Amino acid sequence: MFRIGEFSKLTQVSVRMLRYYDEAGLLKPAEVDRWTGHRLYSANQIPRLDRIRYLRDSGFQVSEIALALEMDDHALLAALDKKCLEIEQALQKEQERLLKIAVAKEAIQGSKSQMHYHISIKSIPACQVLSLRRTVPDYYSEGGLWKEISAFAGKEGIEISGNTFTIYHDTEYREQDVDMELCAPVEKAGESRGPFCFRMTEAVPAMASTMVYGDFSNIKEAYLAFARWLQTNSSYQMSALVRQIVHRGPWNENDPAKYLTELQIPVKNVQKENRMEDADGQSGNHKRT
Repeated sequence: MFRIGEFSKLTQVSVRMLRYYDEAGLLKPAEVDRWTGHRLYSANQIPRLDRIRYLRDSGFQVSEIALALEMDDHALLAALDKKCLEIEQALQKEQERLLKIAVAKEAIQGSKSQMHYHISIKSIPACQVLSLRRTVPDYYSEGGLWKEISAFAGKEGIEISGNTFTIYHDTEYREQDVDMELCAPVEKAGESRGPFCFRMTEAVPAMASTMVYGDFSNIKEAYLAFARWLQTNSSYQMSALVRQIVHRGPWNENDPAKYLTELQIPVKNVQKENRMEDADGQSGNHKRT
């Protein structure tokens, strides 16, 4: 048997940590001298201590370590795999933060020239489409939905006849649980099955449109440019659901710098509508007189 100081030296674990493991219930002394109260440890406890150490170094919390110590090897391997996945996801989030920091630094230093977005107004006719609408975890989940709709169209022999587009049904920006509808134009309607639906999209008499060149991360700047355009052109207001058309993307272009996305935002000319309402009101008054 070893006193706590001796056990500490032999195992290279501090007395402070051994006492902590005792208090947490992870590694109790093999015995406690009833006369002196000294903690006594056995060499047989070293494998358990080793397991505690590698679990702690792997990011397991005390409560998780307590559970893992009671697991057989098969269950423990599964727990380690789960922890690996958690760490990989955390690393990905940290990488995203690093990228955002780099972008912020470039913006502050003025090393990144601001893109200019030309916004035009055009009318969009109604369109017969094969549609797939679903609430997904985030905007990055859109690619998986396109694979689904493409597989369904191929299986059913449905020919896509124009530029596909996405309608975003949320009335606000959402970081999760995004309601999106994928639309693939078709010559004629077929039989709707499950989540795949044939329908006519609504015509949009006034659609503000701008082209976004490069990586999808540039889309955020395009929205900001549109906000500045609305500020300048105060006669217009947003009126309906936003659409996006990816003319060049991962399926037909390997270089993200060459991606081409069209951002479409329905608008209405409120000044024109107000004038028409005033004219209708005056016409009604003349008729009554």
